[in-house]
Amino acid sequence: MSRGHANRVRIIGGEHKGRRLDFATVKGLRPTADRVRETLFNWLQSELAGSRCLDLFAGSGALGLEALSRGAGFVLLCDQARVVVERLRANLETLDTGKRGEVLLRDARKLLASAPEQSFDIVFLDPPFAAGLLGGTAHALEGHSWLSDEAWIYLEQDASHPWPELPANWQLHREGRAGQAAFRLMRRHRSSNAAARAVTTD
Repeated sequence: MSRGHANRVRIIGGEHKGRRLDFATVKGLRPTADRVRETLFNWLQSELAGSRCLDLFAGSGALGLEALSRGAGFVLLCDQARVVVERLRANLETLDTGKRGEVLLRDARKLLASAPEQSFDIVFLDPPFAAGLLGGTAHALEGHSWLSDEAWIYLEQDASHPWPELPANWQLHREGRAGQAAFRLMRRHRSSNAAARAVTTD
């Protein structure tokens, strides 16, 4: 990839397959790799149509925009950096997603401190690797009605770190590793008794 196109992400499937979109230059911003996204959305392919998705640390928007391209009913992208949010909004306009996409300028932890108007079916949880936010954010999602009864939650973190303790009613569905990133797809159950395999610290 040439230097002039370093901050560009490619949509790899769906309505906007092949479209390349620029993203903001921010320290620590790291789009989910193409091969990881392809794996994730293969796992989710039967769940996306009409779903409500939350891209909580949106950054480049690679996950949320891919979900929109593949038929999600609504995607909320959240980030606390103004320059990131402005670029995401421009990209939504470029894709002409109408009311199916919305970008919120907000710190994710403050957003999760209150309940949403409507819960989400799929959540992409990929905070900056160095921030140590994954475990606390996962519990905040569970504690404030952000998740539908059987929501899917995608987690990504530095592969050299142990996984944090996660809510007991989240069951591991699939997992993988690619380069520096380790990733998991979890399935939420309404109560901890419904999850046969609780995921805890490694």
